[in-house]
Amino acid sequence: MNINDNSLLQKLRESRRLRREKFLNQKKVANVAGASVPTLTLGQRMADGVTSVIGSWRFIIIQSILLACWMVGNAWFGHNAWDPYPFILLNLLLSFQAAYTAPAIMMSQTRQSDMDRKRAENDFEINVKAELEIELLHEKIDLLKEKEIQALTEAIRRLTERLDAAAQQTKNVAPTDDVQ
Repeated sequence: MNINDNSLLQKLRESRRLRREKFLNQKKVANVAGASVPTLTLGQRMADGVTSVIGSWRFIIIQSILLACWMVGNAWFGHNAWDPYPFILLNLLLSFQAAYTAPAIMMSQTRQSDMDRKRAENDFEINVKAELEIELLHEKIDLLKEKEIQALTEAIRRLTERLDAAAQQTKNVAPTDDVQ
């Protein structure tokens, strides 16, 4: 391993250490297992209930059947119906329903959005922590490789010395063999 490789490894280690310190100083990683579930207020529970009912196929089918019955019943009785043809009372009821359900749905979606944002932040923190752990493993592997390369280099140096010594012995022994 030459000098440039050592300085490059030192720079890499320093960069990883600075990144790790920067993250750890920013804020602590949330503990997912210990995360508490927030208690919901009455308004939040009601908003979730309205959203779950109105956002279901069961509600859509039942409401569609009731609207069809309302219109058919009023059309059947004609002029004597409780809500004749332009169905003004029906429009009033549907407007009333929309006026109260839309804010409840919006409250529920806002709360759900906040929960999703918190989950995303938590996931990000966990991913950064995992990245730091992976970098630490890379650093350990790099150190092991460096030790292994040093050991191999030392073994090659010793073998080269033995070969040189053996070649020197052969050179020194060879002239004496030729004389006899």
